[in-house]
Amino acid sequence: MNLADLKHLTDQRWDKELIPRLVDYVKVPAKSPGFDASWAAHGYLQQVVKEAFAWGQAQQIAGLRIEIVALEGKTPCIFFDVPATGGFGNAKTVLFYGHLDKQPEMVGWREDLGPWKPVIENGKLYGRGAADDGYAIYAALTLIAALDAQGAPRPRCVGIIESCEESGSPDLPAYLELLAPRFGDVGLVAGLDSGCGNYEQLWVTTSLRGLVGGTLTVEVLSEGVHSGKASGLVPSSFRIARQLLNRIDDPATGRLVDPVFHAEIPGERLQQAQVAGEILGDQVWKEFPWVGCNHGPDGHAHAMPTTTDPVDGILARTWRPALSVTGAAGFPSVDSAGNVLRPKTTFKLSLRIPPTVDGERATRQLKKLLTENVPYNARVSFDADWGATGWNAPETAPWLKRAADETSRSVFGKESAWIGEGGTIPFMNMLGEKFPRAQFLITGVLGPHSNAHGPNEFLHIPYVKQLTAAVAGIITQMPA
Repeated sequence: MNLADLKHLTDQRWDKELIPRLVDYVKVPAKSPGFDASWAAHGYLQQVVKEAFAWGQAQQIAGLRIEIVALEGKTPCIFFDVPATGGFGNAKTVLFYGHLDKQPEMVGWREDLGPWKPVIENGKLYGRGAADDGYAIYAALTLIAALDAQGAPRPRCVGIIESCEESGSPDLPAYLELLAPRFGDVGLVAGLDSGCGNYEQLWVTTSLRGLVGGTLTVEVLSEGVHSGKASGLVPSSFRIARQLLNRIDDPATGRLVDPVFHAEIPGERLQQAQVAGEILGDQVWKEFPWVGCNHGPDGHAHAMPTTTDPVDGILARTWRPALSVTGAAGFPSVDSAGNVLRPKTTFKLSLRIPPTVDGERATRQLKKLLTENVPYNARVSFDADWGATGWNAPETAPWLKRAADETSRSVFGKESAWIGEGGTIPFMNMLGEKFPRAQFLITGVLGPHSNAHGPNEFLHIPYVKQLTAAVAGIITQMPA
């Protein structure tokens, strides 16, 4: 296989065909069902699935079978199957994964940008979903077509593209069960829904944190009362909530208090974090949009991270638990807030847990800590979300490490890098349990400042081109 020629071919496809398709995809508010209860009636998820299917059906790939699979009451998915070439045989398969559903709008977009408004600027496609990860099905089938156009031998390739990943993939287990007989013996899972530490080399994801959380409500009164009359006698629901949260993490450091939420970091992950930290340096923390001011000694003071050590920073966001309050209710807006003691306080909690901590056990412990022995005998409820256990990749096979390094050098000029991710992708744990003997090539385009789930999300166009070629180079080296 001539990787340079293949990259030239895939680059042309991205420029002429795929980027315009993703521009159209960005325009569709195909929010995941967790953010659009009326998704079935609105039809946006069905629209993006049908459009991706129609494009896939038109590809000139010998033996390609592609279909929309839709179980009653569940979000649809796309399944494709392409037979092996060049004597590889169809015994071992590569399983591609991606999704077409999106996160909700989020506030804070630049005035000239928006979640459903595609804008191409400085090699980036702004808008919701292209990078996370509407590009996946287009990249997967394009790299297969490019390999076949070169006559490069490759394994059998199958793919599942779901449409509820951003809601925790609740429908995926049913589809995995339904389609399992058609996957074959999966030797490599190529998941295209992850991130990259920079845009200068191939990054492979080694682990993902789990996620537990829910809604905490503290009630003291049945209605609001005059703060001048009641404050000091009636305890503040906010203060009680604050006390309860202090049971979870240390307010001075953010460290989780209970050992149930912690896990030992494997030696291999420590070594990989060391290498990644040397590569990324201060970019580990400088990539975030810190609030700045102009009264520091150098005139450029800004908010600071919990650590400025790159290795410690990587481990902090990939292998250590952290609590965030992501939403609140029971608060009037600032301009309408009177001198009233509010009757209740509600917080939405999001607790990231290490990859090897059991999500259900962590959920039980979180609820216990928040609801037992409540101060002032206040009425406290904790409506737990489902607990998502994280994922830790199996030991990397020598062929995969060698293939990743060789291909990264050919495409990027640098060896591959391996790093954990702090986010939670529930399907990874599902796939890990489903295919315990498989190797995992989990990668993606969500690099510095790409801001997945947030405002000004973008797809880095040069990187997605390089990644497409790199994945093509790797799958050809899977042992037959």
